[in-house]
Amino acid sequence: MTHASDNLTPAAATNNDPHRWLEQIDGAKQLDWVKQQNASTVKKYADSAEFKQLDARLLEVLDSTARIPMVSKIGDRYYNFWRDKDHPRGLWRRTTLDEYRKDQPQWETVLDLDALAKAEGENWVWHGADCLKPAYRRCLVSLSRGGADASVVREFDLADKQFVANGFALAEAKTQVNWMDQDHLYVATDFGPGSMTTSSYPRIVKEWKRGMPLASATTVYEAHKDDMSVSAMRDLTPGFERDFVMRQLAFYDSETFVRGKDGTLTKIDVPNDANTDVHREWLLVEPRSDWAVGGKTYKSGSLLVTRFDDFMAGKRDFTVLFEPSDTTALDGYSWTRHHLILNVMDNVVNRLEVLTPGPGAWGRQPLGGAPQLATIAAAGVDADDSDDYFLTVTSFLQPTTLYYGSLGQGEAQAIKHSPSFFDASKYAVSQHFATSKDGTRVPYFEIAPKQLKANGSNPTLQYGYGGFEISLQPSYSGNVGRAWLEKGGVYVIANIRGGGEYGPRWHQAALKANRLRAYEDFAAVSEDLFARKITSPKHLGAMGGSNGGLLMGNMLTLYPQLYGAIVSQVALLDMQRYTHLSAGASWIAEYGDPDKPEEWRWIQTFSPYANAKAAQHYPPALFTTSTRDDRVGPVHARKMYAKLQSLGYDASFYENIEGGHGAAADNKQAAFMSALGYTYLWDHVK
Repeated sequence: MTHASDNLTPAAATNNDPHRWLEQIDGAKQLDWVKQQNASTVKKYADSAEFKQLDARLLEVLDSTARIPMVSKIGDRYYNFWRDKDHPRGLWRRTTLDEYRKDQPQWETVLDLDALAKAEGENWVWHGADCLKPAYRRCLVSLSRGGADASVVREFDLADKQFVANGFALAEAKTQVNWMDQDHLYVATDFGPGSMTTSSYPRIVKEWKRGMPLASATTVYEAHKDDMSVSAMRDLTPGFERDFVMRQLAFYDSETFVRGKDGTLTKIDVPNDANTDVHREWLLVEPRSDWAVGGKTYKSGSLLVTRFDDFMAGKRDFTVLFEPSDTTALDGYSWTRHHLILNVMDNVVNRLEVLTPGPGAWGRQPLGGAPQLATIAAAGVDADDSDDYFLTVTSFLQPTTLYYGSLGQGEAQAIKHSPSFFDASKYAVSQHFATSKDGTRVPYFEIAPKQLKANGSNPTLQYGYGGFEISLQPSYSGNVGRAWLEKGGVYVIANIRGGGEYGPRWHQAALKANRLRAYEDFAAVSEDLFARKITSPKHLGAMGGSNGGLLMGNMLTLYPQLYGAIVSQVALLDMQRYTHLSAGASWIAEYGDPDKPEEWRWIQTFSPYANAKAAQHYPPALFTTSTRDDRVGPVHARKMYAKLQSLGYDASFYENIEGGHGAAADNKQAAFMSALGYTYLWDHVK
């Protein structure tokens, strides 16, 4: 594949970009252009009675008061953040465990975000709270304007249920902040010019004392400008209090240091690409590449454990808690007071194990069970105090059930059930494997009517992501049921390389120069659907967001013959400019650096914006984004749509003014954005 820009440096090539003017995100001219495109798309796809009915039905799912209010334990109460029709911005609320077990718990409101937004004239979006243990009275509440990653931080009193007068407060920024004690914080934020990395995250972390100006805070660590970010934290587990500084060099490379009382830093000597976790007396390590240490070699994707103090003293004796096979990968783990719960995937389907440290080997027992092709997950409720745990079970056709149990005390009991939003009895779930271009077996899930006719004419939606070691697993979606399955459509999830379905090796197989493998995998799933006569190109639509939106851009430009329509959401698309837009520089470890000519040579092969050209048979494409997305940003979608339009293609565009990277700041916006994507695909592939 050759391009006109092959002989130009990336910087020189982008100077010829006629759509570069759209990169000014908040300019009046640019926003007027956005409003014009939005109006055109709404008129064409979102102005019918049918659309409005679907929009209302999807909002009904999101606003349902029968949804499970998932909680986290803070002190002796259980907290939940809740949005519904009457509280579009949301309520932060709490209850007791006894109340929570009831069908209709009594909730105490802690913070009403709608009332706060109205009083302050701000479009606040909840970004969470970090509460100081063991008293759990003071919290650091993060609030975002319109859903951007950047947040303001304010100190909040859980007893008084109000913000602390003259308490800790931080201006809007991409901040990392953690408690040291009631009067000290670790703060990494925008301290002014030169304090942020090229990835748009904090470069400097400081120790900030109550009552002192932020400018007087003491510097703890300075990272390099081309690092990704830096942060610090204090582990407040009673008896195991330690301070850590984390330097994120790149997306998959980091260093963790123990900070002594005198401020000295001692590195935890593990590979930079390994994930590390210190819990009480234990050090857990997940190597992302094979690791030779202590006379042994541990496989990439394993989970290793040793005593933290022994490791820091120089010992390198690990116990292997998990080792991957050809079909298994570690999906995560969670501590309780005396146990470690492992979540393992086998061909993208979960199983749980409980591991217990002993004087010799760790004990190992299975935990719970799940229906076929379902997802089961468990998490400790309070690892400082109990062996209690929450467990969830969900599948494509089974709404989520929440269980509560205590390890060693019998089986967990179901305490909450999500409602059904469509008649699941009409559908069947199956798992299949396609063969990619290089012979790799690629799994995919299919949800289809039981009476499906294999005649190649079924409207089908194929969804994918394929990046950052993120797995797509079975889960219940009332939106998919109502917007696609009930219309008679087939829904497909493609577990392509770049994801985490088979651990680090599955992800690394599609990194950088190998990125095309992810797109070959997605195409192979599409072709397998054709071979099985489930659908055909004119009846197959594809959808994906963020990195999945980049996937969609490449299916559009590299495999246009396979699809009847494409929906690309909050996407990366201009891979020549991505490192200079929003937080793009943080993903060089995933895609490569286009400012290096030797890397641009292969990055350009998966840059949809560079590859879009005239006189092709591209299917219709919709690009959706958000003005307030400060992670990927709206620029990619704007420019891609503008270029396709200028080349005479059937393209559509919608930019939500709020929403951040999720493209929606509340349930009403989320329902509209979903309805728009599904309606667009259905109109083109039915």
